[in-house]
Amino acid sequence: MPKCPLCQHKYTSKYLDHTTGLFHRCGLCHLIFRDPKTHLSPVAEKQRYLAHNNNVNDPDYQQFVAPIVNSVIRDFSEPANGLDFGAGTGPVISKMLSESGHTMTLYDPFFHPEVAALEHQYDFIVCCEVIEHFRQPKQEFLLLKKMLAPHGKLYCMTHLATQGLDFKNWYYKNDKTHVAFYSKKNLEWIRRHFQFSKLSVENRLLVFSN
Repeated sequence: MPKCPLCQHKYTSKYLDHTTGLFHRCGLCHLIFRDPKTHLSPVAEKQRYLAHNNNVNDPDYQQFVAPIVNSVIRDFSEPANGLDFGAGTGPVISKMLSESGHTMTLYDPFFHPEVAALEHQYDFIVCCEVIEHFRQPKQEFLLLKKMLAPHGKLYCMTHLATQGLDFKNWYYKNDKTHVAFYSKKNLEWIRRHFQFSKLSVENRLLVFSN
């Protein structure tokens, strides 16, 4: 069995062998993850992202990201510095928050690969539909924590593997770029392990506080 990409332990077991992929579950941190041998190539992964219709002026797209945007605006009433981590082809969150007075920096390994952006600290970081793509979540969360300023906040959106979920028939697992699946129990492990002071979970919106 592959070791867990989040906690690095070998307490993993086969969770589901399905036409859409082979999935494992960690017995220590409870992460569900796609078998690394079945990950897409970087070229195929990028092509998948290019197929997304992410128009920053699309009202439906703006409504989709509204939970993150509204939370940032509520928590940071004064202009602040933010990082859109995994901004993708249509950085709608950065557009909306910039219009609200915040200064936004973009980073995406495929579409905004400015590594210099990773050398600074930010008042807040947004990751909308990003953390499920983390092939090495340990390294990614360490990086996010390092880039978060004191008293900063990390806002994530993803679908959670809720208790009692019919994972076999869950549409979210069928996207082959989705390689890591989180639960409330797993998120609490992340909070403790990476030493965030607080975690709030409201539907698909996760907020880690530094």
